[in-house]
Amino acid sequence: MTKRGQRVQDAPGYVLYASPWRETSLIVQCFSRDHGLMALAAKGAKRPYSVLRPVLVAFQPLWLSWSGAAEVRTLVRAEAGPVRLLAGRAMMSAWYLNELILRLLGREDPHPGVYDAYEMALDQLADPQARSHAPALRRFEWLLLAQAGYGFDQPDPDFDDPALEPILRQQLRERIDQLLEAPLRTRQVLLDLQRY
Repeated sequence: MTKRGQRVQDAPGYVLYASPWRETSLIVQCFSRDHGLMALAAKGAKRPYSVLRPVLVAFQPLWLSWSGAAEVRTLVRAEAGPVRLLAGRAMMSAWYLNELILRLLGREDPHPGVYDAYEMALDQLADPQARSHAPALRRFEWLLLAQAGYGFDQPDPDFDDPALEPILRQQLRERIDQLLEAPLRTRQVLLDLQRY
């Protein structure tokens, strides 16, 4: 810790959401394995030749470096890891995971188990051989609730059993709805997509 605040180097993380800030910058909501949810100011990231611009992409593993002691830290560097390709429904499912993390976890509260489950879910969503995304989603929801202190007092179910999926989906949906003040936006989009 320096006089100017904390400096973190090469922390593994993901961009969950980015919003414009000032003329050329972004506020990036990141999920770090060792630091939890972080708000980082990516100065100049909207400029055409910014080195941050092509790197700050959702669902891609990153190595993040930041400094500062305020609620919003300053992103110093971001380097991309291996590329993960998501398309269509898989991408919407991944946005749903991001929204769950943003809404259910506290700031700067590390949850390595949730981080690892998030990576595993993204890998499963990116698998072109996967017949259904439901097992990955249910497994992640279950673990996230448990890690956040809102889990169920019962053993883990068989997430890959298609006969259990509707019951499990309903059980998890009810618990998540109890915890949130407003409904999840991505859930409605996913439900609408299932009609097609």
